[in-house]
Amino acid sequence: MMGYGPRGLLHSFGDHEETKIQSRVLINLLKFVVPHWRKLVIASLMMLVTTGTGLIIPYVTKNIIDIHIAGRDWQGLLRAAAILGGSMVIGYVSMATQGYLLALTGQRVLFSLRNRLFEHLQLLSVAYHDSHITGVTVSRVINDVAVINNLLSEGLITMLGDSILLIGTVAVMVAMDVRLALVTFTIVPIMVFATIIFGKKARVAFRDTREKVATLVGNLAENIGGMRVIQSYAQENTSQRRFEANNWKNRNAHVKAMSLSFIFLPTIDILGITATAIVLLAGGLMAAKGLVTIGVIVAFMSYVNRFFMPIRELSQLFTTLQSASAGGERVLEILNHKPAVQDGEHAKYLDSIDGAIEFKDVSFSYKQNVEVLHKINFRIEPGETIAIVGPTGAGKTSITNLVCRFYEYNQGEITIDGHNVRDIAADSLHRQMGFVSQDPFLFSGSIAENICYGIDETNTQAMIEAAGHARADVFIQNLPDGYETKIQEGGVNLSTGQRQLTSIARAILVNPAILIMDEATSSVDTVTEALIQKGLDYLLADRTAIVIAHRLTTVQSADRIYVIDNGRIVETGTHETLIKSEGLYRTLYERQFVDEKAAGAAARAAARAT
Repeated sequence: MMGYGPRGLLHSFGDHEETKIQSRVLINLLKFVVPHWRKLVIASLMMLVTTGTGLIIPYVTKNIIDIHIAGRDWQGLLRAAAILGGSMVIGYVSMATQGYLLALTGQRVLFSLRNRLFEHLQLLSVAYHDSHITGVTVSRVINDVAVINNLLSEGLITMLGDSILLIGTVAVMVAMDVRLALVTFTIVPIMVFATIIFGKKARVAFRDTREKVATLVGNLAENIGGMRVIQSYAQENTSQRRFEANNWKNRNAHVKAMSLSFIFLPTIDILGITATAIVLLAGGLMAAKGLVTIGVIVAFMSYVNRFFMPIRELSQLFTTLQSASAGGERVLEILNHKPAVQDGEHAKYLDSIDGAIEFKDVSFSYKQNVEVLHKINFRIEPGETIAIVGPTGAGKTSITNLVCRFYEYNQGEITIDGHNVRDIAADSLHRQMGFVSQDPFLFSGSIAENICYGIDETNTQAMIEAAGHARADVFIQNLPDGYETKIQEGGVNLSTGQRQLTSIARAILVNPAILIMDEATSSVDTVTEALIQKGLDYLLADRTAIVIAHRLTTVQSADRIYVIDNGRIVETGTHETLIKSEGLYRTLYERQFVDEKAAGAAARAAARAT
């Protein structure tokens, strides 16, 4: 994926194009801040108060030295001291209020942006999730959004405050003594040059950090998910080397980005010290000639510190800007990604369906010009059970993906109850379909919550009845907490068979008009398969069902069997007629029978040997 989209084109963009990207990203992200404008307005007012008090304090200090102390005006000194103390208190209160409001707004922006991302991820088609690494997507939702929030909630207000403080400081210095101000500002061209150089390098460096951290998180999620495979093939060292390589790239990217800051920030500090030295030297010479007062020099030194403080903060904010802009590109890339499967303008919401399914000359490809299904034709009447069998990669699962409308077909037409699936609201279709897969997925939570996952309101009695029909109640009742037993991530504290029985109970409770079963019994032993089959017999009754099976013994009772090979239906019939036809089905059946017979003999021999 790195070769396409905005990320794949970044290296060919010039500075002007990068600036356009930054501006576009920030403008699009600001819409998440707009709902909180009242708090931001108050925070901005507090920021103005804080800035104002910061500008007043050095000026009052100058008057204290030059007027009240020099003139021995003790009453004036007390008044000036009171003004000074009051300004400090007001500045403290306004700064604290500003900080609180920005933190509150930041958390709300973070909440809404992550919610919006997750909402959109659920709208995206299965095709998107099949082609994007889960860990990278997680990094977008967690890491990139956090960086963006730093800019949106605090950075923009800080930028405004520092800019006003910078302008105000310059204005006061010029008004106080234009000659000394001009001498002090001789350092500015060097500062501007350093900022331009830093900015060019930082844009590239911080974009690279967002890419590297996403790759690292993706690799970590993949390895944790595949830990069983890693350990079973003793590939811990290989996995470790791969992770270390990604971790090293991530480390180098961040070191490079941080090194720029570590070089730039001390440069600003050195320039600030140089400016202070200039004030002392030039101001001292001017004071000796009676051109400026001691109070002016003291005030100038304070203003010089205030002059470089916002520059330092703005440079750090520039770092945040680069990182947030890079993260924003990734986030907007998700938010702007349109679902491959969308409801038509006049899509109908069907409250109920009978379950008649028809494919008419349907062709389909995952990649352009690489068809995996070629002119598929078949019809399933309501209540029928049909089976789809064939070699691995023949296109069996692709057919069910199209029935579920996880993908869009390229040519032909698919209808349900005579309606083109593109004219049916996807939500209404999915609510009337059940899916039992080879590797059932259970969510973290209780067994009861997983069984009731497909219904809007929990019905305890109906849930228990569904578990009974699925033959899942026996193992559930033997668990310490029964239906309230907590399932660990991925259901790892249950066996494959127990997870499958739970998923069958879930499907029974939903009571779907159309049932899809994809290799539902291929991953369990024969004893568990028999138990699962009893649950499936109840589930299959009086509903349209499409069964994909590797074990051909499980499809012998199907009303009709479709044999698919290389994306085409090559045989159709019942088990008996297909066995007699001596075609691909019979070849697959006999091969499986021989393999199972050999496996049984080997198991019996091993048992006798022990």
